[in-house]
Amino acid sequence: MDQVNRLNHVDGRRPPGSIPWHAETAEATVAAFETCPEGLNSDEVRRRLELHGYNRMPEGERRSALSRFRAQFNHVLIYVLLGAATVTVLLGHWVDTAVILLVVLVNAVIGFIQEGRAERALEALRAMISAQASVIRDGQRQTVTAEELVPGDIVLLEAGDRVPADLRLLRARSLRIDEAILTGESVPVEKRTGPVAPDAALGDRTCMAFSGSLAVAGQGMGVVTGTGAGTEIGRITALLGEVEPLTTPLVRQMNRFARMLTGALLAVAAFVFGIAVAVHGMPWGEAFMAVVGLAVAAIPEGLPAVMTITLAIGVQRMAARNAIIRRLPAVETLGSVSVICSDKTGTLTRNEMMVQTVVTPDGCFEVAGSGYAPEGEIRRDGAALTVDDRPVLTEIAQGACLCNDAGLRRTEAGWAVDGDPMEGALVLLAMKAGMDPQELRRRFSRVDEIPFDAQHRFMASVHRLPEGGAILYVKGAPEPVIAMCARERTRSGERPLDPHWWTAQADTAARRGRRVLGIAAKWLPQVPSGSLSFADVETGLTMLGLLGLIDPPREEALAAVRECQSAGIRIKMITGDHAATAWAIAGALGIHGGDGAVITGTALDRMDDDRFRSAVRDVAVFARTSPEHKLRIVQALQADGEVVVMTGDGVNDAPSLKQADVGVAMGRKGTEAAKEAAEMVLADDNFASIVAAVHEGRTVYDNLKKVIAWTLPTNGGEALAIIAAMLLGLTLPITPVQILWVNMITAATLGLTLAFEPPEPGVMRRPPRRLDEPIVSGFLVWRIVFVSVLFVVATFGMFEWAIRRDLPIEEARTIVVNTLVVLEIFYLFSVRFLHAPSLTWQGILGTRPVLIGVGAVVLAQFAFTYLPPMQALFHTRALSFLDGFAVVAMGVALLLILEIEKRLWGRASRLQLASGHR
Repeated sequence: MDQVNRLNHVDGRRPPGSIPWHAETAEATVAAFETCPEGLNSDEVRRRLELHGYNRMPEGERRSALSRFRAQFNHVLIYVLLGAATVTVLLGHWVDTAVILLVVLVNAVIGFIQEGRAERALEALRAMISAQASVIRDGQRQTVTAEELVPGDIVLLEAGDRVPADLRLLRARSLRIDEAILTGESVPVEKRTGPVAPDAALGDRTCMAFSGSLAVAGQGMGVVTGTGAGTEIGRITALLGEVEPLTTPLVRQMNRFARMLTGALLAVAAFVFGIAVAVHGMPWGEAFMAVVGLAVAAIPEGLPAVMTITLAIGVQRMAARNAIIRRLPAVETLGSVSVICSDKTGTLTRNEMMVQTVVTPDGCFEVAGSGYAPEGEIRRDGAALTVDDRPVLTEIAQGACLCNDAGLRRTEAGWAVDGDPMEGALVLLAMKAGMDPQELRRRFSRVDEIPFDAQHRFMASVHRLPEGGAILYVKGAPEPVIAMCARERTRSGERPLDPHWWTAQADTAARRGRRVLGIAAKWLPQVPSGSLSFADVETGLTMLGLLGLIDPPREEALAAVRECQSAGIRIKMITGDHAATAWAIAGALGIHGGDGAVITGTALDRMDDDRFRSAVRDVAVFARTSPEHKLRIVQALQADGEVVVMTGDGVNDAPSLKQADVGVAMGRKGTEAAKEAAEMVLADDNFASIVAAVHEGRTVYDNLKKVIAWTLPTNGGEALAIIAAMLLGLTLPITPVQILWVNMITAATLGLTLAFEPPEPGVMRRPPRRLDEPIVSGFLVWRIVFVSVLFVVATFGMFEWAIRRDLPIEEARTIVVNTLVVLEIFYLFSVRFLHAPSLTWQGILGTRPVLIGVGAVVLAQFAFTYLPPMQALFHTRALSFLDGFAVVAMGVALLLILEIEKRLWGRASRLQLASGHR
């Protein structure tokens, strides 16, 4: 029991980082967990499993489908409509009740369908944990399920294994682990057993192996330091759970508008009800129905559905451009994006290493191409290769390919690497130089090798020469390779080595963000009879050249970055990779501007909140960042009022993807955790698709603005007509159920056609709209008031004209309903161009959806007016030709008045702009 009690202080399920195991020696870690190389015994495993629990992610509570559906009714406008439905039930107006409840139900169903899959992000993270693990228990090697691992277990790793828990490495033989899902770094990390600094970044903790990462080469053994929620991947899960869901700018504005409208509506309704009953002696029941009519008229009940459909149309358009929207409100948010925070690896770059430069004493070879496809020209100092260049290049490429364990193969999706990505890039260099790697390895068969090791930082191999004898190749970090060499190869032969020149060339390439490898050779008169030893490679080698490797930027990302910048959208690169590499890629893409400043995660940790926010505001490139850094950067930008997109593909990106206003995951190379945390997934992993999505987002916002500009004046006109009638003690010109008919038939057809409007000219040449910019701007407020007044004048004018001709009240109200519908049709043609003239061929002909919508409304109105069942339901009468002509004339008059208003408003705006420049 003493052992168990002590482990309470060394809890493998505590938050990672609470005890910096990477800063402890291997011996101290083993002692702290009271284990040994022979492993734990079965009884101790059972006790620790009871204490620490299973090695899996904790599952949170999920809302039931019923609770999610109930939440759709938690909206102030819905409360008003439900209250109106209750009043109509009490008064026995069943048709009104049914129509109101149908509207509420449709909106609830749409919201229910669109909401809530965020918890699947946690499921994807849980799937990252290895299913099986090789351990040493009771002194024997065993295979157990990863869930059964406990702190203190001794775990064995081999190439191809998924790391099952967080491990402090006790032994590492040529062990390299791909940690891209956690750090974003393209190149596998060389592991060793020595401790590192306590404040080392995640990617620099070379003595640790983290749960969910992949061993790509070598072997290792480690002691489990964290399981389940106590692992680095568990910490990311906790970060996901802490992120509060955000509402979009449009949702916030519409909620604010709904509260204002509700407050104003209740106040006006109470005032009007009191006047109607107390002053004009209207019966209570009739006054209640009039107030219900006011509520129905004022509330744009069709607007939520039309706005949702408008967003859904944007989803379809974006899907056609490879941007898959997972959460509907993200469509509108994309239109207001002001900052894109992008991961580097796999997002701005291809996540495919390639040799970019080959440095020799005779010059620098530049290697073109992208990805692992064996295509791309090789030039020397910008010029085509000469006959003298070929032997030098061939010798270097041959050595890089032979001293190598990787291979390239063609798949249906393209070319892929078997083995280390960096070694795959060297094989690709040989193919671009015209060699067949398989034939080369057959002709120059390998005799022996010294595997790569993190301690000596090179690999050596001996190959049999076809003409007799052997050749020794060495490939590795520049420093040890240069130290092994006495001579260097040139086009004219060998000469004494200039180590200072080679060191300077290596430093220059490293500063430019390239991974640098040295290639050297030694010719042997005969094949060695014994094993290759370190003594064979310590001296006497000939330096062939330096290879500069890089994960290149995506070609399409270059154009996408420029287009974002022209649209006023700032781009920030946030990566777990090294600062020099991040700086080089940012420079190639034109992201960091002229200052070239790069801030590392360690530097961010030393900043107070004010300096942190200032750095985030001013700096464009962040390197060696952790998931917490990415999350804090996004939060700091949002605190400054920015609308933030975060792109990424790894598990390390999931918390910041969820926090961002729009999280964008890569569809092909992205992890499931990233996809589930994101609002948008790029089907083609193309950064340029984000720009296309922003373009569509701005178009959707413009169209939403047109929908609102069309809907609110029509509702306002109807509401003002009822208010005026009640205040003046007049007969209501339209009944509540007739108002619902007008609102629903026109919103479902005319309002919806505006969702299909094409983009405005120059949509990507204007800056992002401000976060606090109201969707109902000063101009729209004027337009709503102006058009509402015109609707009231037209409504009462036509109603009074019908009453003066002694027409029945039902026929007079039928004229009013048709007048409202015709006014809305003509206003639709005007609102398609809020500022530009509508009396053009383009404006009159409209789009195909506009013509279909107008045709549907006209047919519906004929049925409303002339079909007996509709007449009985809505209390309407057939109209004469004269009445129909007068109704259409009112629509034409409205369009002409609005055209004059546009010209006057435009002239006033130009005069104001001119006076401001004086």
